[in-house]
Amino acid sequence: MNHKEETMAKDLLKGKRGIIFGALDEKSIAWHVAEHCVAEGAQITLTNAPVALRLGGINKLGEKLNCEIIPADATSLEDLENLFSKSMEILGGKIDFVLHSIGMSLNVRKKREYTDVNYDWMHKTFDISAMSFHRVMQTAYKMDAMNEWGSIVALSYIAAQRVFPDYNEMAESKALLESFARSFGYHYAKKKKVRVNTISQSPTITTAGSGVKGFDDFYGYADKMSPLGNADASTCADFCVSMFSDYTKMVTMQNLYHDGGFSNMGMDPAVLDL
Repeated sequence: MNHKEETMAKDLLKGKRGIIFGALDEKSIAWHVAEHCVAEGAQITLTNAPVALRLGGINKLGEKLNCEIIPADATSLEDLENLFSKSMEILGGKIDFVLHSIGMSLNVRKKREYTDVNYDWMHKTFDISAMSFHRVMQTAYKMDAMNEWGSIVALSYIAAQRVFPDYNEMAESKALLESFARSFGYHYAKKKKVRVNTISQSPTITTAGSGVKGFDDFYGYADKMSPLGNADASTCADFCVSMFSDYTKMVTMQNLYHDGGFSNMGMDPAVLDL
């Protein structure tokens, strides 16, 4: 965060405790979310899969924010139980907010076409990118790890509703992710008044996003089609802070577009200049 961002902090999350999944490097949305949450007064723990901890720069973020890093494979119930247990111990109480920023497709990485996917890889994609969200919520639910009026947010993308051919089976993963937010959101609201939402973010220049075939083309297309332009990682972090704050206590089971207006556009003359 720069000095201007730091001076804008209003303690919106003062006294709150959170867990941030998925901060890999400084390009990651989760990295920005972690910085903004701490700037707004929250105490957090950071987590990612062990392999991601080795590849990324999360240790630098942990040192900068003075927060602990707990390795956890989001496909492992045992790891998630340990994550919530240790987080509550470290932070001194139940959790107020969780960010799920997890997504990976071997078919995308290995450039398999959508009409020729490897189904074992597809199962892995769904497990890591979508089922992990249900697993995180179920673990917290069973452990009674969330405070009342807590907030759980997962990052999604408009390919859950519309066709982006090169996004491959990640599109179905995001659709499943959003469905889990609605379905589990009902149960969590009824039992603990915990709210669950997804944020459908603009294409964002991250290490993971940039690996999608044709990313630069549809990043530019979305930027031209969106009246406000693409929303970047920092503004997404601001939106996440608002969703974790008490100002959005009655918002749940929603998929919220944070995309500069792209999701409501039909055509913009600007794209004719592409």
